[in-house]
Amino acid sequence: MKPTFHGIVSVGSLFAVTFCALMFAAAMPALAQAPYQPKFHGDPARSDSEAIALGYMRTLVRAENQYQKKNDKYAASLNQLVHTGTFTRRMTETDRGDYTVHFRPHKDGYELTLIPKQLDVQHRSFYTDEDGVIHADESNVATKDSPEVK
Repeated sequence: MKPTFHGIVSVGSLFAVTFCALMFAAAMPALAQAPYQPKFHGDPARSDSEAIALGYMRTLVRAENQYQKKNDKYAASLNQLVHTGTFTRRMTETDRGDYTVHFRPHKDGYELTLIPKQLDVQHRSFYTDEDGVIHADESNVATKDSPEVK
């Protein structure tokens, strides 16, 4: 009968797996803190969450402009924008992951504010209205008086 080395192989395999797991765990903070990669030239976002929020705002502004041209007024609700441009039914949900949508129509237009669930440097609050200019604030809820997003 030949001797087997299952015990040695198991210990060696266990060591290799443990070593790889420790190396991966050590690399995780560096991976988690990787700098934001802009999605296009001039991208003003500071994180992936902001890029998604800004994309949502631009889509809504385009849909509102198209709706206004067709109906001679702005939409009174997010539901009225469905199928206008690329605005989908799913976009009417006000919980957008890291952000919450606040849409308020008024007589001559609308106001849209995206407020992050955690307000910080990489999760700014955003505001826009019928003029289409996006404003941002990293310490408060953004308003028309907040700095413009460049």
